[in-house]
Amino acid sequence: MDREERIIKRVQEHYVYLLKKGYEIVFLALQGSQNYELDIYDKDYTSDIDTKAVILPSFKDFVYNKTPVSETIVLKNNEHIDVKDVRVMFDTYKKQNINFIETLFSDFRIVNEEYKDIVQTLFDNAEEVAHININQALRCMAGMSMEKLKALKHPYPAIIDKIKKYGYDPKQLHHILRMNEFIKNYFAGFPYKQCLKSQRKEFLIQIKKGILSEESAIILAQKTDLDTKAFMQRNVTEKDIINQKGVDILDKVKFDLLKKNLKKIWE
Repeated sequence: MDREERIIKRVQEHYVYLLKKGYEIVFLALQGSQNYELDIYDKDYTSDIDTKAVILPSFKDFVYNKTPVSETIVLKNNEHIDVKDVRVMFDTYKKQNINFIETLFSDFRIVNEEYKDIVQTLFDNAEEVAHININQALRCMAGMSMEKLKALKHPYPAIIDKIKKYGYDPKQLHHILRMNEFIKNYFAGFPYKQCLKSQRKEFLIQIKKGILSEESAIILAQKTDLDTKAFMQRNVTEKDIINQKGVDILDKVKFDLLKKNLKKIWE
């Protein structure tokens, strides 16, 4: 089974899993290293296949004013499915977090045929959504770098084995380096999908595999994070500029999805 077949198979399995749980899915998309072409499948390292799913609320949820669904399902093989009500997900898109925006650009996505015509508008205008608030996008990228730096040597249960082996988590270092490249390409105006894919792919994969000593890794991580933060601070404007077109697209698509779903329930 080649890379693409492996990914598609797992994404489809995630979709079916949610259907069996009774979710009304709008679309499910891959998140993570496969979108950056930094996934690895060898005897030393195997990348997980994680996804995010946009779902619609039930009529009962509306009637009883239930809190919109926002949960992470951890499968038996430790793969993750982030499940978000469309209202939550679209608000999150407005916050410009790269981990969510990337789902609009993924090559690995399953769309419910029932909502395909509506949601296609979102995918066709993904760049508008990705540039709703450039200041906020830059702040998110710098914030992500800082979070990865904090996690570099933190003994979280999921990465404790890496901390013991290398003295740090190489995956966090590769994210810090990736964010530094991403923030500069994004601000320079490169297409978002191009920004997702590093020009230093092989180098980052080797970083991810732990080629650097603990001392070298920490120095590089700190230096790179400072550079990312400085770049953000130099380039954010005094006042946030909102791209209203992107906001309007999200609001219109959300409205049309909810309207169609409720109409289907009544019928």
